[in-house]
Amino acid sequence: MARVHVLRGQDRVFGFTLDEQGTNLPRQYGPWITFKTIELHHDEPYQGVDVSACLDDISKHGFHLTAAHKRITHLALESEQAAHKNVALVLGGGGAAGNAWQIGIIAGLAEAGFDMTEAADLVIGTSSGATVAAHVRSGIPPAELLAAVLSPPVQPVGQTRDRPPSSPPSLPMATVLERMRAIGAAATSAADLRLAMGAFGLESDSTLGPAAAGQRRALVASRLPRLEWPDRPMIVVAVDAHTGELAAFDRYSGVDLVDAVTAATALPGMAPTHSINGTRYINGGVRSADNADLASGYANVVVLTPFSERNGPLPPGQFEGLRRCPEWGNDLASQVEALRKQGSHVEVITPDPESRAAMGTNQMDPATRIPASRAGFAQGKLEATRLATTQSSGNTTRAADFKR
Repeated sequence: MARVHVLRGQDRVFGFTLDEQGTNLPRQYGPWITFKTIELHHDEPYQGVDVSACLDDISKHGFHLTAAHKRITHLALESEQAAHKNVALVLGGGGAAGNAWQIGIIAGLAEAGFDMTEAADLVIGTSSGATVAAHVRSGIPPAELLAAVLSPPVQPVGQTRDRPPSSPPSLPMATVLERMRAIGAAATSAADLRLAMGAFGLESDSTLGPAAAGQRRALVASRLPRLEWPDRPMIVVAVDAHTGELAAFDRYSGVDLVDAVTAATALPGMAPTHSINGTRYINGGVRSADNADLASGYANVVVLTPFSERNGPLPPGQFEGLRRCPEWGNDLASQVEALRKQGSHVEVITPDPESRAAMGTNQMDPATRIPASRAGFAQGKLEATRLATTQSSGNTTRAADFKR
């Protein structure tokens, strides 16, 4: 049972909320006037109210809106999102090293006055970038995020340290990379590549065993600073293993954050596919290493990409990444070009030589995290100077847009 307060707005709009004063109702339909209070039960009808839709909206969004008895909650949500489309932060995939490098970059930018944890109206996370996105949206200051990478938390005296969840089994790295190269070479389109990678993931599940999925979900949960979706917009990207279709999870998807990030980081062969409501998902990096196209409509886009647009020969042994073709539109350069044609100002930050050296050849190795984050922090302060120079030249909006 829920005690729901009904308030009347303009033009026959009614708001349903658990907040007696209606302070969480969208302002564009106000002023709101108290109308009545009702009790709703999931299994009992109420005249003039779609009980299931009302309670579902309140659970997900905090309120339910109707106009002439028709649900318009989605219109209010879309209007709210459109009003805050200034800065999008895109966090690409890059393994343990790329994850730490991005946190270092974000801390370095913040140190120099560009706090992306505050400035970003939307954060998009792909693969390991999905975990970084959860940290960026956690409310933890950038300096503390970096400190957590550089030194694990100290257990208070007298408390027993909980054992971290064990790492789930995976196929040998060399086997996975060889298979990914073969899939990329044989693919005739981006859709073909996604389907083949999905099939590889489903095939690997039987080898990894039934317990692997639960072990991996527990491991992902242990690495998140919060287990609930943040209030501010964030998207984590996954791919349907059966169809190859995009899955852009956010707080309105009806999916737990832990499940969304587990799906978004499930690299075929290295991790089991992740099941959500009967559908199995794989790593969003299979679609694109960055998925920067999801920032469409934002005035300013900042992309932190550990893998894309790497210049020069790669260090011996470093994986070159899944095949990307400009004609397929799944490479970062194509996505950035499309964003710029739409009017977005896009800044792309890739590892500089010092960061690349610190990240090593095996970017999945946890031992790379401390050196990669330190190098990222130093690079982030330099990038802040570049961003300030770019903005002062009139090529984008005011620096204040990134310093909120």
